[in-house]
Amino acid sequence: MPHMTTGLFVGRFQPFHLGHLATVKFALKSVDDLVIVVGSAQKSHEQRNPFTAGERIAMIRAALKADDGVDMGRIMTIPVPDVDVHSLWTRQVDMLVPAYNIVFVNDPFTLFLFRERGVKTVEPPLQERSRLMATEVRRRMAEGEKWQELVPAAVAKAIEQIDGVERVKAVTQQDYHHHNHNHH
Repeated sequence: MPHMTTGLFVGRFQPFHLGHLATVKFALKSVDDLVIVVGSAQKSHEQRNPFTAGERIAMIRAALKADDGVDMGRIMTIPVPDVDVHSLWTRQVDMLVPAYNIVFVNDPFTLFLFRERGVKTVEPPLQERSRLMATEVRRRMAEGEKWQELVPAAVAKAIEQIDGVERVKAVTQQDYHHHNHNHH
């Protein structure tokens, strides 16, 4: 019997969108178990990170549960906060997640950090689209455009339940004022 392989899928999932769902399915084809690492777990209520780790985990869980093509028994979701020293972040991941063989990640810097340590990495397909998509979801929310089609239905429902769009609008305004009125 070949040994079991475990993959990590690293992201911030602000919010979890259709590109992320596609990556989960892509990763499950090549590993037995998948650990979804929710990065910047300590952050929320800001423009790039509007949702809490708990909210993001709930969104991911809802989306995966609603999808017949995904076996929840093979998936774990673990929040990992940032650290002050970038090069130590992958060590922090090692401490907080089970042993893994391979990392799926789209963010170039995170990819670099794992590669620098000789960890096997895979850039999931649709890189450009999935890299830009969460930014686009947040932009559409902030500007009152239609965003629902970019995320699984279960995620749209979860965001509506927590008044997520209002929060995105509020933190976008707040960041805008913050950055534009602090010319001391």
